[in-house]
This record gives sequence, C-alpha cells and structure tokens, in this order.
Amino acid sequence: MVKSSSLIVAAVLFLAAASVASASRPSVYIVTDYGARADPKTDSTSALSDAWRKACSDPRPSVVYVPHGRFHVRNLGFEGPCRSKDILVRIDGTLVAPSDYSVIGNAKNWILFHDVDGVRISGGILDGQGTGLWSCKLDGRKDCPTGAMVSFASFPLLNSLGYYAFNNLHIANSKNVEIDGLTSINSQKFHIGVTGCQNVNLRDITVAASGTSPNTDGIHIEKSTFVSVLNSTISTGDDCISMGPGARNVWIERVACGPGHGISIGSLGWKLQEPGVQNVTVKRVHFTETTNGLRIKTWARRSLGFVRNVLFQHVVFDGVKNPILIDQNYCPGGRNCPRQASGIKVSDIRYKSIGGTSQSKVAVRFECSKSNPCAGITMHDVKLTYVGGGRGEEATATCANARGTSSGFVMPVVRYS
Repeated sequence: MVKSSSLIVAAVLFLAAASVASASRPSVYIVTDYGARADPKTDSTSALSDAWRKACSDPRPSVVYVPHGRFHVRNLGFEGPCRSKDILVRIDGTLVAPSDYSVIGNAKNWILFHDVDGVRISGGILDGQGTGLWSCKLDGRKDCPTGAMVSFASFPLLNSLGYYAFNNLHIANSKNVEIDGLTSINSQKFHIGVTGCQNVNLRDITVAASGTSPNTDGIHIEKSTFVSVLNSTISTGDDCISMGPGARNVWIERVACGPGHGISIGSLGWKLQEPGVQNVTVKRVHFTETTNGLRIKTWARRSLGFVRNVLFQHVVFDGVKNPILIDQNYCPGGRNCPRQASGIKVSDIRYKSIGGTSQSKVAVRFECSKSNPCAGITMHDVKLTYVGGGRGEEATATCANARGTSSGFVMPVVRYS
C-alpha cells in the first residue's frame, strides 16, 4: 500500500471497519496516491485502474478510496477475478466522464466491472455528461455514437449473453455485489445494468436525467438471478427499471419513479430462443406522471420465451398515462413491426392493492397474444381514477386474449376475454 497522510488513512479505515465483511484490518488504496487529481485538467483514469489492480491482487480485505472532488476519467475497467472476496470501493467524490461525447461514445461502456465476486460500491456520484449526445440524437443526426454506460461487464461478454449494453455502470458475469448510496446522473445511455449476475443488491440508489433524454433506462436487469432494488429514486427519459430476458428472482421495493416510462418487463421476444422472466416482485412503488406504470411488453413475433409468477402490490399512480399495461404487440415508433402473434407466454400475473390516477381514460390495457393468450391474471383491490375527462367520466379497461379473475373492489371493471 502506498503511504498517504495518516489522517486520511485513519478516516478511511474507520469507514472500512463498518463496511468490509472481515474483522481484519483492511488494506487501503487511495487513488490520489496513484496520481488522481480533482481538477479538470488531470486524467485520473490510470490512477483509479492502478489502485484497483493493487486491491484486486491483495489477498486481504481491501478498500479503494476516492476522496471528495471531481475526478475526470475516460473508460475504466475493473477486472476480476480478485484474490479477495471482500473489496470496498468507497466514493466520496464524483467521477466525471469526458464532456466530448465522442471520446467514450462508441466504447460501449464507461465504467466496467467484470467477473468480480464480493465487491461493494458505496456512495459517490457518476456524472456521464450525456446532454451533448442526447441533443445529437434528438436533432436526428446520423453521426451520433451509440453512447456509453457504467458497466460491470465487457462488451464481448455482453455479446455472448445476447445483450448489447451501453451504460454508466454495468455489472456482468459477477456475483455477491452490493451497491449502496450511489448517484448516477446524465448517463449517455443506460445508467446501471446488471447482466449475467447472481446475488446483486442495489439500495439507496438515485438516478437523475431529463425526462426527454433518449434511452436512459435507470436500472436494467437481464440474464441475472437474485437481484434486489430497494429504497431508490429514479427520474429519467426511459424505463425507471427494465427487466430483459433471463431476469429471475427479482425484488423491487420502495422505489419512486418519475419522470420516466415506468417499470417494464421487456421488451421480450425479439429472438426465437430466449430465456424467460420469472419470480418478480414489485412492491411499494410510487409513479409520478410517468408514461407507463406497470408494463409487460413483447414483440409480435415467434419466440419460446415466457413471463410468469409476477406480483405487483401496494402501488400508487399519480397522473400516469398508462398505469397497467400488457402489450404483446410492442413496436416503438411503429416502424418495421413484425406484425405476427407473440410467442411469449404470459401467466400468473397478480395485481394487488393498487390505486391512483390515470391521465388516460383506458387505465388498464391487456393486449395479449392471439396464439398465446395471457393466463392467470388476477386483480384484487385495484382502484384507478381517470383525471383527464369531464365530470363523472370513469376510467375504463380493455382486454384482448387475456384470461383472469378479479376480487375485492376493482375499478375499472376488467372483462376478461
């Protein structure tokens, strides 16, 4: 460990004592000891990489510490496997992406964690400085790069997993990862991605981007199992949380969403051979003026995938355009739509103790597949009110190719077909 001021080391050790799993004294690697500087002229990429390599090669519990200040970094790769399964990355400052989006815009990720086990990321701000790229895309220019995201994965790995991600922070092929107290702002594209992982827990996360920012999903989960998102606030221009193929055993609770496109399972069914989504719980979520609320979306084309065993409970909608939606004819923009029957089988979807207001008269919309009708939909104590119409105009529901039951007080009335 490189020598540093005893005061800083003592403070970091105090933080680490309550954070690392081991009772032994951790090694501390402070990025400023490796050349990082909190000024706009210094590229601190190599310093953070060097500090990580030292921690990763250390068999003892370790801490990588980023102190207060704004540290400018390009693409960062934190590669495993590491000798220790007890590494804390403690960020008290801000990591800042290049203001010129072309520097990392085609790199597929900004910050990369790959093949790690037993890593905790605590605190800090990740500033993707994505506003320039958003403007490029919104202006309809053809020369815009795709955009970078924060990543726990390498792009070749994502290719093999069948998912192409561009994140502020992406976790892939990793296990036993905790992220707490982290803020991600203005990502070029997705903010946080979890792909090919086991046992990833995110809590006290803040995501912030403009409601018009394109493709800036807050948290995306795919081909991963036992993932939780707790006590978090997400404001963005796309889905607050999205779940792709292979998301299993996902628990989402106490999340505030808005602006954004809601919480979505999908889109699914683009490929014929695609792992299903199952065992998803979404509880105590508040949506404020989002485009959608609770949404399942699948492409209208052949697929062997499925969605099953999903619980939505204790959810509040405040001025949401489409509060409850199953859309098996998904085709954003209406261009090059497959126009086939979706092969995704949707079953055992439960809505319990849900209420609030809808900006649209049709507050519940079940548009299921003709060849694979939705089965086992249950609604219990659901009350949605239409706020966009005249006096006495109630919310309605539409239902196509959906089988289910309602109990308790349910408004609007759903007539299953």
